[in-house]
Amino acid sequence: MLETQGIRLDVSAAEKFLAPGAVDALADQVRTVATELENGQGPGAEYLGWLGLPGSITEDDLAAMQASGDRARSAEVYVVVGIGGSYLGARAVLEALGGTAAGCPEIVFAGTGLCSATLDRVLRKIEGRDFRVCVISKSGTTLEPAVAFRLLRAELEKRYGLDGAAERITAVTDKSRGALRELADKQGYETFVIPDDVGGRFSVLTPVGLVPLAAAGLDIRALVRGAADMAIACTGTELRENPAHLYAATRHLLYKKGFNTEVMSTFTADLQMIQEWWKQLFGESEGKGGQGIFPASTVFTTDLHSLGQYVQDGRRELQETFLCVRNVVGSITVPDDPADLDGLNYLAGRSLDDINWKAFEGTRQAHLDGGVPCTSLEIERVTPEVVGALLYMFEKAVAVSGRLLGVNPFDQPGVETYKKEMFRRLGK
Repeated sequence: MLETQGIRLDVSAAEKFLAPGAVDALADQVRTVATELENGQGPGAEYLGWLGLPGSITEDDLAAMQASGDRARSAEVYVVVGIGGSYLGARAVLEALGGTAAGCPEIVFAGTGLCSATLDRVLRKIEGRDFRVCVISKSGTTLEPAVAFRLLRAELEKRYGLDGAAERITAVTDKSRGALRELADKQGYETFVIPDDVGGRFSVLTPVGLVPLAAAGLDIRALVRGAADMAIACTGTELRENPAHLYAATRHLLYKKGFNTEVMSTFTADLQMIQEWWKQLFGESEGKGGQGIFPASTVFTTDLHSLGQYVQDGRRELQETFLCVRNVVGSITVPDDPADLDGLNYLAGRSLDDINWKAFEGTRQAHLDGGVPCTSLEIERVTPEVVGALLYMFEKAVAVSGRLLGVNPFDQPGVETYKKEMFRRLGK
């Protein structure tokens, strides 16, 4: 078991499904692709800005984003407009850390799709309430957030006039070009820059994620600090001492053995959006040229009563990565009941966290016995530092994993295919 920055990685159970010594035999290849990344070489090298990002964020950068977040406290609702990597990271961190801090506006996400009911709910949330908008887009022309922003901007301008609306809009966009940059400069919006060398799904530690999180009152400095510490841990050349490399190597070898779907399972519902962020990160990075591990997710024990049947007894193409937290709300315990009609007195006095952990251990063993290779990422307690570390570990892991596959982990050519057909049907 490898413990780094509050995260324990255990691949020992998964290794039982591989040939003896297979993981260590991959060490040289992992070292080669990791060295290419560190040297800025290989496919997608122009999008490696995330690699050294945590350590390059200055106190001035953090202070500016924190000041923006402090100003947002005057509003009742803070609407974050973005899609994909432009919102998933912020939402994942926000929910993992328990939501907005006291005295901060309610955070609402818009532009995440084209469902009219979803956008209608956002519009109803801001009725009669003071609100601000943070719009996140490099171009400003991506359909889903552009439609939502047009509607929200019109509402702001109707309520507060052009100048009042401009004071309530923050734009996170390209530094010099694009429709949103042009509009922001013209109207005088507060702006933050998306670095040219950081792709959307790797952007959570840029203003894309940090500006909304500052508005939510979360500790963005601690988040960045955790990521920076993990970045150092993930530069090590020894495979067994580098969590990102060890995770990437193990899942890659399982894929080569035919385990081509990876299910991330958690027993902590607050981590569900971390799972969604992880699915975008890995799916969009690896799914190319007829290759790649398909990322899926489950939230247990809920899904043990549905998808758990498939994981236990379905087609043996699954590998499973558990993301589990030992201590969440330890003060909740099972009370004693003299009647004991439900037969639960054997649990009396035990914390729900302890019971949930035993459910994790039992599920892992059952799935292993059922033929599912299992890797575990175990966390004692969720903190901003741990979340930052986890995000960076996954980013480094998918970069190495994609390069092991021989694909460019930093582009997404397939995403453009649906857009072309959609725009053709819309008459663009």
